[in-house]
Amino acid sequence: MLPIAREGPGSAPLLTALFTATSAVCVTGLIVVDTPAYWSGFGQVAILAMIQVGGFGIMTLASLVGLLISRRLGLRSRLIAAAETKHVGLGDVGRVVIGVIKVSLLFEAVTATLLSARFALGYDQGLVRAIQLGVFHAVSAFNNAGFALFSDNLIGFAGDPWICLPIAAAVILGGIGFPVLFELRRQLRPRRWSLHTRLTIGMTVVLLISSTVFMMLAEWENPRTLGHLEPNDRLLSGFFNATMLRTAGFNSLDPGQLDSGTLLGSDVVMFIGGGSAGTAGGIKVTTFVLLLFVIWAEVRGDAEVSVLDRRIEPRVWRQALTVALFSVAAVVISTFVLVEMTEFSFDALLYESVSAFATVGLSTGITAKLPPAGQLVLIALMFVGRLGPISLVSALALRERHRLFHVPEGRPLIG
Repeated sequence: MLPIAREGPGSAPLLTALFTATSAVCVTGLIVVDTPAYWSGFGQVAILAMIQVGGFGIMTLASLVGLLISRRLGLRSRLIAAAETKHVGLGDVGRVVIGVIKVSLLFEAVTATLLSARFALGYDQGLVRAIQLGVFHAVSAFNNAGFALFSDNLIGFAGDPWICLPIAAAVILGGIGFPVLFELRRQLRPRRWSLHTRLTIGMTVVLLISSTVFMMLAEWENPRTLGHLEPNDRLLSGFFNATMLRTAGFNSLDPGQLDSGTLLGSDVVMFIGGGSAGTAGGIKVTTFVLLLFVIWAEVRGDAEVSVLDRRIEPRVWRQALTVALFSVAAVVISTFVLVEMTEFSFDALLYESVSAFATVGLSTGITAKLPPAGQLVLIALMFVGRLGPISLVSALALRERHRLFHVPEGRPLIG
């Protein structure tokens, strides 16, 4: 709210400042004002700092929660967990924090270098301006924030692979999770990867391919989105915007021009999100794939749930189910509230709610048009979506009760 943070006279209103700060710290990317036009250089640096702190804090917090949970296990279970996870099982807090810092700065530096070179050589930006653009978008991309220093986000670069591909790569690496990146640095052979790494990478590849195919099939002939581009640019834009659904928030086409079916499919991808202990939001790919295996085991009549030759304890998949239902409830309740207080279409409001909860940052253009109460709903949703699943899982994992008795068994009718 400092006057120096705003381009025009005076200071930003409380709600505008609160919304922007929450969106930045929760690495979401939803905005109620035009970032490059409304905020001064000081304000943009403040936003960048909040994105960096928010992304770093989430990666560190989630990783340390894993460390804390592993230390609460018995010795035998801890040794099994350490052999299986190979990341934060028996490590120390300092190693986790330093590892997160190194990983973040390395990928941000590489991305910033590539983007700065492209802005300087391809768009005749001065060296200082090119570096500013490169650093800002690199940090925003790796932390899956989606803030951009262009009024149309990245629509002006829809056909430029030298801009889109480095940003997409940074988004994927940031959203895949620190434990996976840390393990990949030590072990590149898939056969020796932990179950968590195999599930995260496998499901990430499946989602990237399927969402890209879905986006191109759904929007290929839409003249308002992909339809007006050349075939090669359609492929690039389809992949880029499908990747951004993994809670990144950048866009090279206008989400407000997507067909209703595309919006609904996008809601699903955004809700799933990225990897655990990363900068992405959503319920996480491991939660989603684990629930798929639970359904498959029930359909087959198996007494136990097994994933890739590993037995999953009932407590783990109950946690996954709890997180998924908690997330569904948050999205449904917030969407209902927004529907009751505004006149926007249900498609747009559901898209907005999922985008806020999954900390994506994509919008059909209605964020700034929502009434103050509606913007407060999104602020709460961003905060809950960013910290809710982590806090819920850690609370469930660290709170364990052993009953000394069993009540009589009952069997209500299902279905």
